[in-house]
Amino acid sequence: MAPPAQTNRSPSPSQPSGKSEVTDLKSQLRQLAGSRLPGVDDSKRELFKKVISYMTIGIDVSSVFGEMVMCSATSDIVLKKMCYLYVGNYAKVNPDLALLTINFLQRDCKDEDPMIRGLALRSLGSLNVANLVEYLVGPLNAGLKDNNSYVRIVAVIGVLKLYHISVTTCIDADFPAVLKHLLLNDQDTQVVANCLLALQEIWNGEASTSGDAMKEREALLSKPFIYYLLNRIKEFSEWAQCLVLDLVVKYVPADSNEIFDIMNLLEDRLQHANGAVVLATAKVFLHLTLSMTDVHQQVYERIKAPLLTLVSSGSPEQSYAVLSHLHLLVMRAPYVFSADYKHFYCQYNEPSYVKKLKLEMLTAVANESSTYEIVTELCEYAANVDIPIARESIRAVGKIALQQYDVNAIVDRLLQFLEMEKDYVTAEALVLVKDLLRKYPQWSHDCIAVVGNISSQNVQEPKAKAALIWMLGEYSQDMSDAPYILESLTENWDEEHSAEVRLHLLTAVMKCFFKRPPETQKALGAALAAGLADFHQDVHDRALFYYRLLQHNVTVAERVVNPPKQAVSVFADTQSSESQRPHF
Repeated sequence: MAPPAQTNRSPSPSQPSGKSEVTDLKSQLRQLAGSRLPGVDDSKRELFKKVISYMTIGIDVSSVFGEMVMCSATSDIVLKKMCYLYVGNYAKVNPDLALLTINFLQRDCKDEDPMIRGLALRSLGSLNVANLVEYLVGPLNAGLKDNNSYVRIVAVIGVLKLYHISVTTCIDADFPAVLKHLLLNDQDTQVVANCLLALQEIWNGEASTSGDAMKEREALLSKPFIYYLLNRIKEFSEWAQCLVLDLVVKYVPADSNEIFDIMNLLEDRLQHANGAVVLATAKVFLHLTLSMTDVHQQVYERIKAPLLTLVSSGSPEQSYAVLSHLHLLVMRAPYVFSADYKHFYCQYNEPSYVKKLKLEMLTAVANESSTYEIVTELCEYAANVDIPIARESIRAVGKIALQQYDVNAIVDRLLQFLEMEKDYVTAEALVLVKDLLRKYPQWSHDCIAVVGNISSQNVQEPKAKAALIWMLGEYSQDMSDAPYILESLTENWDEEHSAEVRLHLLTAVMKCFFKRPPETQKALGAALAAGLADFHQDVHDRALFYYRLLQHNVTVAERVVNPPKQAVSVFADTQSSESQRPHF
């Protein structure tokens, strides 16, 4: 039989044929290691790409470690980067291999090209092998004094890496003192920012065991140091500005003049294009003025415009982050934002999490002058294709109604919701109508006229069904069919899986019995019998309680189950949310 035909197709780099592929790579790298022929770097690049691709998908290519190191003797930056990536990956899991890299990394730390010096120093610091830290001290010292700012930037972070590997080595080499000198004297702001980050971490870690470190940490919050950073803040990158602002928040000014000085220095940061800088600045302003009530309120007004601008510009993620901060401010001082409610209107293309936050804020800022427009806008969202947002908008309308703003128009809107013939809209509206009737009993006639037309069979959600049953019991004297609807629900007791609905049904039947005894007597007997046989403990206990109460005295039972009621002024859940408002 003839052997199968050989194909010239080479295996995909991401799908090596087996160990032979890695072996071939090893031999090819070895051939190129000492070669100085033209185009050899291009050949190395192709081989390095294969090695990195295999490593990325989890194939063990540690066997070519020696060859990769030998091939790194080049001035090609791309090759250097790929080699350092490879070395950093395998050095962490194999300290013996890491030892092979020390010599060539130390050599590269002295290269003429500052980019190679920086990359080599970064890779040397990333080896993360405790027994090799002695080889890191010399290159770091040289890097911190390097003429090129990129190398110094890398060296500062290298000191922090050394601190996490070996605290003793870092402290004994007196690196914190060198970083402090750079912090106060270096012309490159990124070096200054990295020094600030590294020193904060080092001194925070050492403060618990060293009095000197604690003093140094406190020195970072001294007036000269804070003002030194604030006077240079415009030179820093956005990340570094946030780092400085985070430090300023911890600073305690000596008097009000100092507070105003700091706020004047940071005034233009509120106009920055970067949202993180604006938010960090707003945090500083709010924190500094906590003890100055009048100024604190003025700060709300000052930071309002920049934050509202950020909401309307940028990605949905940024809008959500800024809105979350605005939400806290709105909860604390809704009157400040009452005239800006249109900024919180939902856009059709916004994600649900942004819309939900905006609905909460619209509810909070509503007042007598804006209620009509806000409710009109919210009613538009009730027909939204996003059902959760439609539900939230209906709830928002109800919350505004419970705040006693323009109740007449709102009740009419809620009753229109009941006629929309959408199950989820009807369900939410029923729950809200129940709460409205508890607070505004004078609207019972209009509400019951609409609720009476709703079939209980079309209401499936437990909370909505419980609300409907509550109204059937509470206003059974005004609803001609109430006893018969309750009787029908009682006959289907076993089909009702919600304990909440069964509990409401028991109470509603009792209330209806005291108002229309002849029509409800049969339903009451069936409900009590079903409740006593119910497996749910609360339902069983309530049925037993009602049964014994009726046995004891019917008049007393009526006073217990259906006493004269006063309108609810404040709902308990509203009170709890008020008490949990955030404090700055």
